[in-house]
Amino acid sequence: MEFFNTYEDPRRAAAYSELEFGGTYHLAFRDLARLLRNQVSGRRAIDFGCGTGRSTRFLRRHGFATVGLDISAEMVAIARTRDPAGDYRVITDGDFAALSVGGCDLVLAAFTFDNIPTHERKVRLFGSLRRLLAAGGRLVNIVSTPELYTHEWATFTTKDYPENRIARAGDIVRVVTTDYSDGRPVEDILWPHADYLEVFAEAGLEPLVVERPLATGEEGISWVSETSVAPWALYVLRAKSVEGFSASP
Repeated sequence: MEFFNTYEDPRRAAAYSELEFGGTYHLAFRDLARLLRNQVSGRRAIDFGCGTGRSTRFLRRHGFATVGLDISAEMVAIARTRDPAGDYRVITDGDFAALSVGGCDLVLAAFTFDNIPTHERKVRLFGSLRRLLAAGGRLVNIVSTPELYTHEWATFTTKDYPENRIARAGDIVRVVTTDYSDGRPVEDILWPHADYLEVFAEAGLEPLVVERPLATGEEGISWVSETSVAPWALYVLRAKSVEGFSASP
């Protein structure tokens, strides 16, 4: 499978920086502060796949000392411009050598794994991120559900890509974001829930919480599918306590 990360593109980076937390994205972040309060002790955080800094700024607003990491120099440059006081770093793929093992209380990956192909690569990255967690640390993984790619949404459309409906785990799927200035489709990697569970287990992680938020209809947003179909899945993970993995309390 040939896959190119469509976010590694100056035009895409500029468009992505326009996004905040409106429309369908609202549901990905609406409950995140509650999850962090309930599940995370400590204030040291890494935002893995920070993009232009939207999720990093979210964590900082909620009291976390956060390092934003991304492989896209274009994205990081915009993040630094928008948030000069933030700590944003360009990394090569999977290279966390500059970070302390056991040095953070939270790793957030907000949509990052939508753009990472292959079972093996996901396992390797999740395993490396696990080793960055302190005792009691949590890894929060926010990803698109398979349904995102087969429905219409307040701020996404997939109607021009009927092939998404027959996609299987690991296949490329396409979606267009309608509330920013780049009308080109994003190419993601389809990865259903059962396949994520396999990846987590192999990487030495186990889910504590799995949520698929729905809209209530009272948000003042013109929803399309969001009140009945969940576009996002939120996983709160901890290190497993088997075969040498040290568990979180």
